[in-house]
Amino acid sequence: MLAAPFFWTQINGIRVVRKSKMAEESLVIGGGCFWCTEAMFNELRGVIRAESGYAGGHTKNPTYQQICSGTTGHAEVIRIVFDPEQISSDDLVAIHMATHDPTTLNQQGGDFGTQYRSCLFYTTEQERDRFREILDDLNSQNIWPNPIVTTTEPLCEYYPAEDYHQNYLKKFESAGTLQKMGMNAGYCSGVVAPKVAKFRKQYFDRLKT
Repeated sequence: MLAAPFFWTQINGIRVVRKSKMAEESLVIGGGCFWCTEAMFNELRGVIRAESGYAGGHTKNPTYQQICSGTTGHAEVIRIVFDPEQISSDDLVAIHMATHDPTTLNQQGGDFGTQYRSCLFYTTEQERDRFREILDDLNSQNIWPNPIVTTTEPLCEYYPAEDYHQNYLKKFESAGTLQKMGMNAGYCSGVVAPKVAKFRKQYFDRLKT
């Protein structure tokens, strides 16, 4: 782990060295159900937090029910806040592309709809161009049998998802048997948990201790 910058301060006349506040950057990405993506990226070293949310639509302050209807234009996304001294935006995009299927249009596995589209959201033209450069490079490598359909979209508005969506897998894993039955247990056990387990194995050396 890279050391954070330091600064000097005085406490009761004694000169003390302290770490300065780490730099923070953010990235908004989508690739299917945010219960999966949030759980994975929260475990990466250098990620300060990953939050489930909505982006890319036209409805103000959308609800989960509205998102699920497919009429608002939003995608289920996560907003990743990270320390660029420990992990770069390019690293996060590369991991994102490797942990979902970027070649299926508006679909991830059994989840269908525009809310499940593969997407990268940019805030500057430089970021947009970098995303497109990465996607072009991946396409040229023919990693997948079909072309990448990941969209690059401007981040006009981002909305955090409802509180009950945040850290959903952790909440599910710590819930009692009866409580789990009301938490989409089949999906969590059969889709989210196996995907996160695969991620942990694949990126073991990049996980938080």
